[in-house]
Amino acid sequence: MSATASAPRPRPLYTPGQRARRDATIWTVVQGVLAPVQFLVCAVSLVLVLRYLATGEGYGAATVSILLKTALLYTIMVTGAIWEKVVFGQYLFAPAFFWEDVVSFVVIALHTLYLYGLLTGSIPPLQLMLITLAAYATYFVNATQFLLKLRRARLDSAEPRGHPA
Repeated sequence: MSATASAPRPRPLYTPGQRARRDATIWTVVQGVLAPVQFLVCAVSLVLVLRYLATGEGYGAATVSILLKTALLYTIMVTGAIWEKVVFGQYLFAPAFFWEDVVSFVVIALHTLYLYGLLTGSIPPLQLMLITLAAYATYFVNATQFLLKLRRARLDSAEPRGHPA
């Protein structure tokens, strides 16, 4: 018997009940729509932020794009918390998504720092854009975490039910 054959299988991401709740709730669809929209807005915004940093032009467009990205982030966080409550019985930090939620809060903190600096005028434009780059880098880490979880959920559902051989 090889080492991989005897290695214990990781616990499935969802119990059968959680999977049923996930598949039945509208919040799964909402997350499935908001996530790629947020990703697209972030990609466009990143280009606008980099353009501003490279040329000093387009500050207004970059700012609007960051504000749109931030609004989508807050929306997806609230709807994601509702999704977690429906599926796992708690609003945030369900064991299956604990680290994704932790990183999400770092992303939110950076976006909120940007908003604070913008609204109070206490952070100059260059530093605001650098905060945005940090927020976006962290967001891309977070998006990767969620994509890996999505892949794991698909692999879990593809495995035959029952006991391992």
